[in-house]
Amino acid sequence: MPLSWNEIRHRAIRFSREWTGAKREQAEKQTFWNEFFNVFGVPRRAVASFEEPVKNLSGDYGYIDLFWPAKVLVEHKSRGKDLSKAESQAFRYIQDLAREGRTDGIPRYVIVSDFARITRPRLSFTLT
Repeated sequence: MPLSWNEIRHRAIRFSREWTGAKREQAEKQTFWNEFFNVFGVPRRAVASFEEPVKNLSGDYGYIDLFWPAKVLVEHKSRGKDLSKAESQAFRYIQDLAREGRTDGIPRYVIVSDFARITRPRLSFTLT
């Protein structure tokens, strides 16, 4: 049964309080995103995966922090890190997905976060 907006609001407030002060990407990002999806009553494993491999131009693999094909790509950094680097990394991953022929999975949204901030970059890009 879908959650009411009131329940989502209460869960979101609880989530924000519980995550105040989180700092370390490697130690906490997966739990953070599992609990974020839970705010909306969505089991993360039902829609998205962690560390999705994508091959870059040099032939090496990069790993998307959280990937929900055709919906959202998330890059997460430790608290206080430069989110513009996360944005650049995310958009490179989108170009890499296209280069691999995975255009049906190119996400509609990109989100970057450092625990304290969750943002949706407003950058434009061209797939080549």
